[in-house]
Amino acid sequence: MAKHISVTGIVQGVGFRPFVYGLATQLNLRGWVCSTSGGVEIHVEGSSVDVDRFIQRLEAEKPKLARIDSMQVRADDTPGDIKTFDILPSIDRQDLFHPIPADIAICPECERDLFDPRNRRYLYPFINCAHCGPRFTIIKNIPYDRANTTMAEFGICAQCSAEYGNPLDRHFHAQPIACPDCGPFVALREIHPQFGHARLKISSFDCRTSAIFRARRLLREGYILGVKGLGGFHLVCDASNTLTVEELRDRKGKIGKPFALMAANIDAVRAICTTTVEAEELLMGREKPIVVLEKKSRYEDGYSVSRWVAPNLDTLGVMLPYTPLHHLLLNQTDPVLATEPAPPLLVMTSGNVSDEPIATSDEDALLRLSSLVDAFLLHNREIHMRCDDSVVRVDGGQSSTADRTDGNVHHPSSIIYLRRSRGYAPYPVKLPFDAKPTLAIGAEWNNAFCLARDRSAFLSHYIGNMENVETYESFEQGVRHLAHVFRVQPEIVAHDLYPNFFSTQYVRRSTLNARRVAVQHHHAHIASCMADNGLENNRLIGLAFDGAGYGTDGAIWGGEALLASYSGFERLAHLEYLPLPGGDTAYRAPWSVACGYAHALGLDVDDLPFLRNIDPSLLQSLRQQLHESANMPLTSSMGRLFDAVASLIGVRNDTTYEAQAAIEMEVLARPFISSVTAYPFNIEMRENETIIAVKDLLATVISDVRLQRSSEMIAARFHRTVAEMAVELCRQARQSTGLEEVALSGGVWQNRILLDLVRSGLKQEGFAVYFHRQVPTNDGGLALGQAVIANHSK
Repeated sequence: MAKHISVTGIVQGVGFRPFVYGLATQLNLRGWVCSTSGGVEIHVEGSSVDVDRFIQRLEAEKPKLARIDSMQVRADDTPGDIKTFDILPSIDRQDLFHPIPADIAICPECERDLFDPRNRRYLYPFINCAHCGPRFTIIKNIPYDRANTTMAEFGICAQCSAEYGNPLDRHFHAQPIACPDCGPFVALREIHPQFGHARLKISSFDCRTSAIFRARRLLREGYILGVKGLGGFHLVCDASNTLTVEELRDRKGKIGKPFALMAANIDAVRAICTTTVEAEELLMGREKPIVVLEKKSRYEDGYSVSRWVAPNLDTLGVMLPYTPLHHLLLNQTDPVLATEPAPPLLVMTSGNVSDEPIATSDEDALLRLSSLVDAFLLHNREIHMRCDDSVVRVDGGQSSTADRTDGNVHHPSSIIYLRRSRGYAPYPVKLPFDAKPTLAIGAEWNNAFCLARDRSAFLSHYIGNMENVETYESFEQGVRHLAHVFRVQPEIVAHDLYPNFFSTQYVRRSTLNARRVAVQHHHAHIASCMADNGLENNRLIGLAFDGAGYGTDGAIWGGEALLASYSGFERLAHLEYLPLPGGDTAYRAPWSVACGYAHALGLDVDDLPFLRNIDPSLLQSLRQQLHESANMPLTSSMGRLFDAVASLIGVRNDTTYEAQAAIEMEVLARPFISSVTAYPFNIEMRENETIIAVKDLLATVISDVRLQRSSEMIAARFHRTVAEMAVELCRQARQSTGLEEVALSGGVWQNRILLDLVRSGLKQEGFAVYFHRQVPTNDGGLALGQAVIANHSK
């Protein structure tokens, strides 16, 4: 019997061909396996029993990193004289594509080799095999062969070549294979002799371990390093050294934004954070994302973390080492490395300035980051595609799909993506329909674009805020690269409705011969949640709560109850329109939002404590603007309502990063949420619109402030109020529409208190609730919604 098998999915760069070879030879089959631009092709010959067994085991025993999307089997009667089973050279076909693998953290086998003094790659910073190492960030083209990666410039020594060519070796066709004799190397360049002194170059260390020893010493002594990693540079320092962390925060200009940590091992994480089984699985899994965990009130076992790592927060974002270089910087037990002890907890934050993209090349880092660091730990393996760390948290609530089952596929979910990038991008989201070749531009902030074709939607890595020139250029590079790799020549280009976004202007300047579809921001949010959960084009209730999105009436939306499908939407209800001083920049000054809301609603706040530290000239200027507010933008934003309340109760008047005031208010509310009741709110009809009125709510908040109620209790009551408001909106929507499915989307749903309360409340009311499980609920998942809407537009 002879069979030809065509396999698509994540089947290149994950050890799939060696697995096929080993399985075929074990079953005494003849034939061949070959990678193509579309996946993997297999020809097998042998007894019918062995061939059938091969096909069954092919999917059941595939490598852990592989994902089979389809497997087509047909009889193959082509005559031939095949006596062995072979791995044939790859075939490049321009009409085919397949998903490319994400970057994969160092595997346990390579980690053992890294610290085995008998291994020839002992302490080598670029050890990898077919089961781990760089993928997405070094791939230039498909099929995934070394010649199509940034490793092409490195020759392969005889020993590496033997491993690379042996199908039974785990290094077989490991495209980034390298060793100290033939691969990349690290170098250290020092810039600052010590804090406060003039900058000058002290020394440069070439290759091997000398640079790593020196880097470990500098970190221990309190210096800040720029370290070139897998998808870009990190800024790195000792997380326990408060002076150094403060210095990094001052240099980077991130006054309040939390820094990520990298811990030497899981024991260090357990000493500083409360973990769960699910959280530890994420921390130690092959993706190695940053996991947001509740920090302990008292750190254990002598570990210490500066309060300036995550000021005013009750969580820490922690990850474990995911490259050999990280392990060498943090290892606490290797006898050679122990001669230069390293801190067990390092700040590991993105290597960029302000909202610029992370640096990827040595030249770019030296140009843009020299003012931020005391030394650079560089390497000479090119990063073709920048890729930030992913940020996730464990979903402590119910399944995002209300324990929904489609056929034999169950969809539980315990992960919430706050940023989907390294380790996950650009793995596709499976669509419930056939999509035309589509480019969806995504959002202006927290941008990630989407390329769709057939039944796959490829959401890109995290790009960033498009207002920045460097980020915009990174976006263009990413679109060109992934459109080429996935063979997408767009017939449809989807973009945000707002005409002044840089992302929209990209479409205007584009020479693409494609139909252009403008998509309303909040409709895209709900459609993204629907596609994320594999839903068909049926109407449901959508609660789109976020900071800002351009509405069809020209106002700034953000507190929306929609009746939505992929084909269109109706606005069922929204927060009442209130003036927004500062427009798009209002989130930076919550005090001005609070004053604007109070003025519009006739509420007196002049005696409240939150205004005492406001510059009188700024306050007077704002009051004048409010009295002459004919041209001031109006908003229904839920995010701005959170900002206004946070300012009124004294949490924060100014912010240094997006949603800072709301995040800090959530921290205050968390211990008290179970013991409070909601404030009054009103849902009423005004001029044939259902409006969520907030005057009574804000008036009661202001009264509680005057009565000197604690900010913690007020914050908790406000969260409870918004949750009950959301549930009541869905009750009323069900009465008018008969619909019992609800999708939750938008950045406000990153609030854990609100998400858990609303999901619980809706399920108690008998609703089926959908939340994101593959892409972020914030604007990082918006492009998926744009793509599916554009494919259903006329």
